[in-house]
Parts: sequence; structure tokens; C-alpha cells
Amino acid sequence: MECKMSFLKYRVMKRLFLFAVCAWAGLSLWTSGVKGQGTACETRSEKVPAKVYMIKEISPESLMKVYEALGRKATGKVAVKLSTGEPGNNNYLDPALIKGLVQKVDGTIVECNTAYGGGRSDTEKHLKAAKDHGFTAIAPVVIMDADGEVSLPVKGGKHLKEDFVGKAYPEYDFTVVLSHFKGHPMGGFGGAIKNISIGIASSSGKAYIHSAGKTKSVKEVWGKLPPQDDFLESMAEAAKAVADHCGDRILYISVANKLSVDCDCVATPEDPKMGDIGILASLDPVALDRACVDQVRASEDHGKIHLIERIDSRHGMHTLDYAEQIGLGSQQYELVELK
Repeated sequence: MECKMSFLKYRVMKRLFLFAVCAWAGLSLWTSGVKGQGTACETRSEKVPAKVYMIKEISPESLMKVYEALGRKATGKVAVKLSTGEPGNNNYLDPALIKGLVQKVDGTIVECNTAYGGGRSDTEKHLKAAKDHGFTAIAPVVIMDADGEVSLPVKGGKHLKEDFVGKAYPEYDFTVVLSHFKGHPMGGFGGAIKNISIGIASSSGKAYIHSAGKTKSVKEVWGKLPPQDDFLESMAEAAKAVADHCGDRILYISVANKLSVDCDCVATPEDPKMGDIGILASLDPVALDRACVDQVRASEDHGKIHLIERIDSRHGMHTLDYAEQIGLGSQQYELVELK
């Protein structure tokens, strides 16, 4: 009987000891969580903010400076993704501005056909627009979905399981994302995320993003538009598919000039109501887009109210919130001004 009681005491003491250990461990985790505002937040707060480089002067020399500041050399077969501009629109990036950088990286200017008709809906018309706007004079121009499309997996998406991009895109070793930051009729603003999502998507892939995965038909999509946030989230998911595909073989540069509320895909865009901001660059597309928006909001130019209204009325900041949530990048950044 005494042995049995001793054994019972041992078991009770052992359980009390284990309970105390577990309670201490739980308290430690809770305390560290409070300090970091939760384990997920703690992890984010410990991450070093992405660097966003900015130079106010917009010139070929400035473009080279921000590229070199990134410290990531474009090597191999280089795709330079930009918008060649809808016929009738003159806000696209000036070929004279980008020529030096494109030729330095021995880049090929790449695009995909549109899903809305217009002057770039097929390869022949698209190449003509690129020629008329001066791009074929500075580098080769390839319409990547001229011969079809391929799919890239979307990891962790709730709208898209795959992203349909131009068939030629996987042939490139490195991507220089050269964006014209400005407003956008549907997304609120267009920058790096829009450029690698809708921009690299094939014509039917664009319809797939715009419909949040409901259709690939360019004829049906405009009658099947989803809730706005679903579209914005689909755009972020498609961008993540491209970023995941590239890994560290991609960089992002945005020129914030000719700040119309409309994008370069609009044939008759609204005239810019505010002055130019500069050139910004980062290895993080979310940080870069956030920095561009922040520069607009912080501007002393009263004309900014038009672009801010366009961004906010389309719930544009949700794109960045969701992109950060799915791991495309971070809205925390360190702005480094270059001279």
C-alpha cells in the first residue's frame, strides 16, 4: 500500500512538473508574441525593409543610376517588359529615355496582345504600334503570345490556380520590368504589379485575370466582371506566379512621369494634372508600387487629387495589401534618394 501511494505521488508530481514546464513555455511564447504583435507580425518586423531607390531627375543617365544601384545584373537572354502604348496614346515611356538601359542589358522588348480589342489586339497591329512609337528602332520587339500561351502555377491563390502567359516568355533568362507608373481605369494605378500580371499574360490570360478565373474568352470577359477586390486579388496572384517563376532573375524600375489617371492602354487618355515625380526602382514589386503611391500622396502638387481619387475610387491599395498577404513582397521599405 505504501509503495502504491508513493507511486501515485510520483505520478502526480510528474504531471505537476510537466504542467509547469508547459505553462512556462506558453507564457514565453505569449510574451514574445506581444512584443512582436503576434508571431506572424514578429517575423515581418524582423525582416529588413526592401530598399527603394529614387532619383528625381528623369533622364537616360538617371535610369542607369537606379539600375546600377539595385546591384542585380541582368544577364543571359533579357526580356524588358514595358508597354508599347495604344495608338493615339502618347504617355508611354519615351524610347529615347530607355534606349541606353535596354541596349546595355542587350534586352528584347516584350509584350502580349490585348484582350479589349483596339490597336494592339493582334500581333501584326501590335508590332505596327511598337514601330510607330519608336520601340523597334532601339531593340528587337517580340509579342510573346504570337504563337500561343503557356501556364505558370499560382501558389496560394484563391481565385487563380494558374497564370497564362505568352508562350515565348519562358525562353528568357532574366526580366527587367520597366513600368510607366500612372493611373488605371480599372486597377486605380498601374505599376510593377500590373506590368507583370496583366502585361505578361497572354490575350486570353488577361481575360482570365480580369474575370478572376471565370473565363479565358476575350469576347465574354467584359460581361463577366467579378467584384472589384476579386479582380485586384487576381492581378496580385498572377504577378506572384511570374515572380515565383523568375526568383532572383527579375528587377523592377518605374518611371513616374506623365501622371495621367489613365493607363497607356487608353487610346485617348486624360491629360496629366500633376507634375512628374521621378524614377524609382526596387527588387520588391510591392515596395516599389507602394513607394510610388506614397510619393504621389506626399506631393505638394495640388493636381495630385485627381490621381489619388482614381486610386482610391478603384480600391487600388487593396492590390498591395493582398499582394503582401500572399507573399509577393512587403509594403515596408527604405527610400534611398540618389543624386
